[in-house]
Amino acid sequence: MSFDLRFTKGQGTGNDFVLFSDPEGDTELTPTQIAAVCDRRFGVGADGVIRAVRSRNLDDGASALAEDPSAVWFMDYWNADGTVSEMCGNGIRVFTSYLLDQGLAELPPGGSIAIGTRAGVRSVRRTATGFQADLGTWRLDGGEPLVRAKSLPVARPGLGIDVGNPHVVVALADDGELDGLDLAYQPILDPAPEAGANIEFVVPAEPLVEDGVGRIRMRVHERGSGETLSCGTGAVASALAVRYWAGESAPNDWRVQVPGGVLGVRMFQADDGEHVALAGPAELVFDGVLSLA
Repeated sequence: MSFDLRFTKGQGTGNDFVLFSDPEGDTELTPTQIAAVCDRRFGVGADGVIRAVRSRNLDDGASALAEDPSAVWFMDYWNADGTVSEMCGNGIRVFTSYLLDQGLAELPPGGSIAIGTRAGVRSVRRTATGFQADLGTWRLDGGEPLVRAKSLPVARPGLGIDVGNPHVVVALADDGELDGLDLAYQPILDPAPEAGANIEFVVPAEPLVEDGVGRIRMRVHERGSGETLSCGTGAVASALAVRYWAGESAPNDWRVQVPGGVLGVRMFQADDGEHVALAGPAELVFDGVLSLA
């Protein structure tokens, strides 16, 4: 038996998603269905699927409501291969835009909206060019594994960083090395983390800091999705890693250039430690109906 799925296609700096509304939690797609939807030749095509479900109707939403009762909506995010993901920095901006477009939530000028995710509750507000999400605290996690990538002659050390989901950031020598990577093949981590990780390759701009803002370029291989044009949490992890390597004089504001555009990253102090915020555009591209088996 087949059913029709009403969806919206959205993107943030080229990181694209299929979104659908399921307030009561009645429509749970299988991993096979999610992979079919995300297939760029036989499906809609996307880096992931996002279901808008009320937190009270999802097991994972209970912890979100316990953390913040105003987190009415939960971002149920799945990678393109049908595996579940904790968090998506570009996705949460597009998700917020979708909630507003569908009349499911309101975001008054100067206000913010709380969104439940598997990484915890995240706060999103409007900016002049899109949205900014407070991704909460971060930590060094995962050590310094060696990273091997196709077209990179010598393995390089990475830096493990957790921003709600796991990342390993690798510094490269120049733009030539970055452009020459073949990320159609999954890079290899040694040792390999049990849950996998997103892997970012970064090159600092010259000069690194201009007008008080740090500048880097980044490419990414996302766990469960392959190379994408952008990864929001990856941009955050990359800025954090370069700031860590640069030392105490490094700035807290960063401009991260990804193949799909530019993202802004800002580190700031809060009551529970240092937070990191991600800012960038969010666009809803088209609506459609898909028949699924």
